[in-house]
Amino acid sequence: MTELSLHGVSAGYDAEPVVRDVSVSVGTGRWLAIVGPNGAGKSTLLKAIAGLVPWQGSVTLDGTPADSLSRKDRARLIGYAPQNPVLPERLTVTDYVLLGRTPYLGLLARESRSDLSIVDETLDRLDLDALAARKLGTLSGGELQRAVLARVLAQRTTLLLLDEPTTGLDVGHAQTLLERLDQLRREDGTTVVTTLHDLTFAAQYADELVLLDRGRLVSSGKPAEVLTTERLREHYSADVEVLTTAEGHPVVAPVRRIRP
Repeated sequence: MTELSLHGVSAGYDAEPVVRDVSVSVGTGRWLAIVGPNGAGKSTLLKAIAGLVPWQGSVTLDGTPADSLSRKDRARLIGYAPQNPVLPERLTVTDYVLLGRTPYLGLLARESRSDLSIVDETLDRLDLDALAARKLGTLSGGELQRAVLARVLAQRTTLLLLDEPTTGLDVGHAQTLLERLDQLRREDGTTVVTTLHDLTFAAQYADELVLLDRGRLVSSGKPAEVLTTERLREHYSADVEVLTTAEGHPVVAPVRRIRP
């Protein structure tokens, strides 16, 4: 189980940072969703935590500076799934998920019986058993997203970083994926950080939100605290109503600007 803390983190690809001076903490076993308009720096912040882009500031995992960890040790603590992962069409689901065991293999070593057992268990938990021998190129969008999640879960890390895990999914498949993720998080005590475009889904599943705009943190806290009509109008240039479900979760509903 991992507690994640960022202090004064700036990150980017060139001299000008995309993300500037972000500070936030995520408690062990909690779910943080990073939201914001297009180009706000959400994916860049996630990549900075994963150590995939240059960054400055402080990133700690259970108090240990992330930049003091070797690449292999980091991969054993952090599971990262990009928004558009490389999915070799001719690779089977089993072989793809087995890639998640790479951080535990020595140079030129083959997977062990234990690695294969972990993959089998992961496929079972995500109801992918029947698809184990199928090639990735034959899967539907929802099945592919489950396979991507399975590969990350097979790493057996205590921190999951998922960049837009519901991309390309309809509302039913997106809900199913997020429900599975939430269940696995609760069972394993895993800390989860996601980026999500859908603000209502973010409010339904995440414990806390971070709102970025133009690379800066403009609000953080409980979903109901972050998702206000005024704030969404300012940072998304959107006319919306923020409604509330029977369970108290915010629902962001766009309001039609031009009426017939």
